[in-house]
Amino acid sequence: MKADAIKIVDGVYWVGVIDWDIRDYHGYNLDGTTYNTYLIFSEDKVTLIDNVFPGFFPQSWGRIEDAFKKEGKNEVKIDVVIQNHVENDHSGTLIDIIKKFPEVEVYCSTRAVNGLKNYFPSLKDFNFNLVKTGDSIEVGGKTFSFIDAPMLHWPDSMFTFLNDDGILFSNDAFGQHLCRSSRLDTDIDEFEILHAAQKFYANLITPSSKMVLMKVDELNKLCLTDKIKLIAPSHGQIWTNPEKIISKYSSWASGEVKDKITFIYDTMHHSTQKMAHALAEGVMSEGFEVRTYFLHYDQRSDAATDVLDSKAVVIGSPTMMNNPFPSLGDIIYYFNCLNFKATGYTKKAVVIGSKGWGGGAGKKLATDLEASGFEIFENYDILNIPHKDELDKCYEIGKELAKSLK
Repeated sequence: MKADAIKIVDGVYWVGVIDWDIRDYHGYNLDGTTYNTYLIFSEDKVTLIDNVFPGFFPQSWGRIEDAFKKEGKNEVKIDVVIQNHVENDHSGTLIDIIKKFPEVEVYCSTRAVNGLKNYFPSLKDFNFNLVKTGDSIEVGGKTFSFIDAPMLHWPDSMFTFLNDDGILFSNDAFGQHLCRSSRLDTDIDEFEILHAAQKFYANLITPSSKMVLMKVDELNKLCLTDKIKLIAPSHGQIWTNPEKIISKYSSWASGEVKDKITFIYDTMHHSTQKMAHALAEGVMSEGFEVRTYFLHYDQRSDAATDVLDSKAVVIGSPTMMNNPFPSLGDIIYYFNCLNFKATGYTKKAVVIGSKGWGGGAGKKLATDLEASGFEIFENYDILNIPHKDELDKCYEIGKELAKSLK
């Protein structure tokens, strides 16, 4: 397959893959993504940083061949592979590279070895080179330094820093699930890339927020922050202004929030929906931003994006057989996985809903929200349909919630 490599700086090329058609990845809804890999030419050696999802090798290989042509080299030969992470959207074609170049040297973290051998049983006897923070290698006159990055977002993750060009290859950290034909952050709208980065953080990095702060501090102590000229993640656009995304990660990891409340609800006969709308009016009356997610149509990973920098959530569910409506159960379990309390900020929660007889949804949702790190501000349910007095009370609950957060 013919495909063009994209030059990042002299001797460094993007040779990754554009996945135009993927719409869901481990519960994260997306409109396509990229699997970024990078080829680095030095005096007499060539290094490949990471690999791509299984089945996409022809596209990546086409770009690799094109990069060699652009460098004026007739023979394609890869001497070193640096595998920053084992998950198969980053390592899926490692086996293809090793088959083509049996003598290639592969570098990875100590925690990555077993994972790579599990993914590729034929490599059980392969001699991986293990590296850790403080280690570096020289390849054809260029120096690569390694920084362990556990839980950003897997235990085996690491960063690779190309000292000569100031490029931090950060794997999942600082990524975005964006599928664009251009490669730099400056090639697309700033709001678009920052929103995509926030969605990526909210849904994948939030549980590791303490590790984010520690890693930023470590980069400072290693005197790398000022040396980083580009951040090249494994998904999405390359950051030409590293401070922009590093400061955002520090903000999200520190629990910095806006005067914003995110509403997440579903409904059977529109009663819970009407309650949510009335409560939203009360919130807005105090100048707070409202974001709503109607789970008949909206996706949990989009809702999580706004929850990240919200001061509170409003969860609305009708009772179904003494339990929450299934779509609400799904998202509460998801929030438990994301562990928003890891940012150090405790978000408040209001639970609302309607019932046909005994109820039960509100109590269970409140219990589960508390277990997920939220502080319950109010739990209010009504019988059958909301009347004027009940809608007025919803308005007042919203107003008081916003006041309590000022």
